[in-house]
Amino acid sequence: MTTLYNEIIIDAPIDKIWDALSSIEELEKYDPTVKSARALSAAGSGIGATRKVGMKDGKNWFEEKVTVWKKNEALAYELTACSFPIQQLKHSYGFEQIGHQTKVKQVMEYKVKYGLIGKVLDALMIRRQSDTGIKKFFVGLKSYTDRQ
Repeated sequence: MTTLYNEIIIDAPIDKIWDALSSIEELEKYDPTVKSARALSAAGSGIGATRKVGMKDGKNWFEEKVTVWKKNEALAYELTACSFPIQQLKHSYGFEQIGHQTKVKQVMEYKVKYGLIGKVLDALMIRRQSDTGIKKFFVGLKSYTDRQ
């Protein structure tokens, strides 16, 4: 299992960041790699809420569900299906108020498909591409939620 750690400080209250991250369909508004995010579940948020995300490359997609929901404290999504060479993925968020700013921490854990070949691909490119994607995601989230 591969684990990636990322964090960012955003000049916004936890509530504003929580609302963006926890809303199933809002992802497309701030993640520059995402073309569309639509709810698959009746609920647009909360434990068990699901979404399908289409990537801007036009060919890749993934589905995920909310597995942890502690308002303004902890949030997690788990992959349920995807077009990527990933068989298991979970990304968890934690929040820390620092004065007028919020530190957002993300831990992503994933397991690649294809056994040894997948592990080699992970070492050569998947890990790097995933980390770059998370950094773009965080820049978009910061731009979307920063105080204006």
